[in-house]
Amino acid sequence: MEHTDVLIVGAGLSGIAAAYYLQTRCSGKTFTMLEGRDAIGGTWDLFRYPGVRSDSDMYTLGYTFRPWQNPKTIADGPTILEYIRETAAEYGIDKHIRFGHRLCRAAWSSDEMLWTVDVQRGKETVQFTCNFLLMCTGYYTYDKGYTPDWAGVERFQGRMVHPQAWPQDLDYVGKRIVVVGSGATAVTLAPALAEKAGHVVMLQRSPTFIASEPSEDALANKLRRFLPARTAFSIARWKNILLNMYYFYLARSYPAAAKAAMIQGVQAALGSDFDVKTHFTPKYNPWDQRVCLVPDSDLFNAIKAGKVSVVTDEIETFTENGIQLRSGETLTADIIVTATGLVMKLMDGVQLLVDETPVKLSDTVAYKGLMYSNIPNLASVFGYANASWTLRCELTCEYVCKLLNYMDRRGYNQCVPRIKDPSFEPQTFIDFTSGYIQRAADSLPRQGAKRPWKVYQNYLKDMLIMRFSLLNDGAMDFKKSDSPR
Repeated sequence: MEHTDVLIVGAGLSGIAAAYYLQTRCSGKTFTMLEGRDAIGGTWDLFRYPGVRSDSDMYTLGYTFRPWQNPKTIADGPTILEYIRETAAEYGIDKHIRFGHRLCRAAWSSDEMLWTVDVQRGKETVQFTCNFLLMCTGYYTYDKGYTPDWAGVERFQGRMVHPQAWPQDLDYVGKRIVVVGSGATAVTLAPALAEKAGHVVMLQRSPTFIASEPSEDALANKLRRFLPARTAFSIARWKNILLNMYYFYLARSYPAAAKAAMIQGVQAALGSDFDVKTHFTPKYNPWDQRVCLVPDSDLFNAIKAGKVSVVTDEIETFTENGIQLRSGETLTADIIVTATGLVMKLMDGVQLLVDETPVKLSDTVAYKGLMYSNIPNLASVFGYANASWTLRCELTCEYVCKLLNYMDRRGYNQCVPRIKDPSFEPQTFIDFTSGYIQRAADSLPRQGAKRPWKVYQNYLKDMLIMRFSLLNDGAMDFKKSDSPR
């Protein structure tokens, strides 16, 4: 059985960041990284559909320790994947990765103050032990995407695909395609497919807020001509962080005005004759769900060019040749793409036990958005719903290193967040109405009304908490191996 101080699970964007911070800020710690698949990159290696790209700017999605240099601030998937892999190689992180190792079960022993984990490696199960478990597995399962139970699906004679499992041999040149969905994946796929397809229909049950943004940051590109790369990156990054926070604040504080402004922007992009009220006016307010980003108005341009149509209706049934809608209209298709979302599953559904007792995440409360009540020596990376994933990812990694160093200096072997207020009332983990969050609501941890149990969607507030708040704050219990139980 192999032992390591810290076991990182997942070799995607978060896992590479975690490894970097561990080896630079906890240089005395050994660490091993487990990756269930056979490649670095996580989401950016998994998703291979046409046009796949970031929906956050790369000055905030990129790492602070390795500034983004590409002129494109809204980058395509292959470029992001190359960036992650180059980062892993540059810092020697790739040498710590065990590919084809999928964590299935993790059991904590308070007597030994160790995690023992069961890992599937091919057809065999191997075990590791570690002092601290750092989960960088994202927020959804890689096995399959979400597809609703539609009537008559088995009747369809064409090809049906989900973007999460995009077949590389799919020939869609000149084909009639229906993309079912209106989220980030659908608005990315529709214009990308339209470049070669005969025609693309984006079929949505209800509209989503969509905003256009330039694919290049003019200020950042100009700054790079006169300033050192790291300085230019830092200025562009903070500009985008503050602007995104400002727009989020305005949307939440003045929802009616924000809604009107966003709809007006779409109307201006599509022209006065387009029925924006039906197809691009959501029933909810901005940032009740994540706003979809389209670079350089590519979706709107494809609609104006007649390459993409938008239909807002509900599916009655699938037919041999396409989809029959509730309105009675029929959509004929050679290919149907079900861009209907993800299956949310924190920590990839790993079975957790603490002193032989199974743990349900829904019975726990998130501590500072990264640890969980009554679960010792475990942290997980979970990004923002309203901003770049990497922003909170790096804060989490910084905090874990700070916590580990604090424990070493004082001789502690165990840290565990505990709720000590008998009047504590848990609340919903994320205040968003997105479908993938609502479907998983019963399996998610909870949060509290105030720190350290409050999960903020605010980078500046989190930065102050993570970097300057006390580690021994009364909610975190520490213990030495020789302490009485």
